[in-house]
Amino acid sequence: MNTVASDSNRSATCTFMSFVTLLAGIALLVSVSYEIITGNHEVFSDWYLTTQLCVCIVFMADFFIRLGVTDKDDRPRYFWRNLPYFLLSVPYLNIIDWFDLPLDREWTMLIGIIPLLRTLVAVYVVVRWFVERGVRRMFTAYAFTVIIITYLAALVFYDYEVMVNARLHGFGNAVWWAFMGMTTVGAEIFPVTAVGKVLAVILPALGMLMLPLFTVYVADLFKNDGDKG
Repeated sequence: MNTVASDSNRSATCTFMSFVTLLAGIALLVSVSYEIITGNHEVFSDWYLTTQLCVCIVFMADFFIRLGVTDKDDRPRYFWRNLPYFLLSVPYLNIIDWFDLPLDREWTMLIGIIPLLRTLVAVYVVVRWFVERGVRRMFTAYAFTVIIITYLAALVFYDYEVMVNARLHGFGNAVWWAFMGMTTVGAEIFPVTAVGKVLAVILPALGMLMLPLFTVYVADLFKNDGDKG
């Protein structure tokens, strides 16, 4: 009986922390978006650094809380299996700011994006929620994933290219470039920075992997409807 109650409490705690980390991830995504779209692309705002620190604290707390509710025998395995998530949660950008380390904006921006990778784990909760509620929701989960990845790519591309790329006019152009890259069509905006060029290679590769999934889903959907008819 105690075991059942313990499992129930553990499940409730994990569910609650998943919800909290999801909210923290959304807050980080919104703050990063605002910082990149409206910032001066040279230094980070104090409010953004504070937001990232708070979100990283939530992510690290999630790691230790889940570690605490895990059975003692399973804790070492949990620790090593989830250590990468913890490392993604460390507020590296704040540490750089505290110690006044002499890093260029380009490097600090890459480092500042690291917690966003941890945010994708929180986004996985939403995707799983769609999937668990039926095959019909698979399309929604697929579309949600593609939109998130494309949007993040647009943010990074805009931040690195807006000051040096004469063809890039506003964040809307960056979003259009990212979607054209994901669909493997391409756009008449050519990256000039190293990060932009890497994204220009990664996005079509992801698109070639993900678009066939959409084709299979649609074909299967019509097949099931035909069988029912």
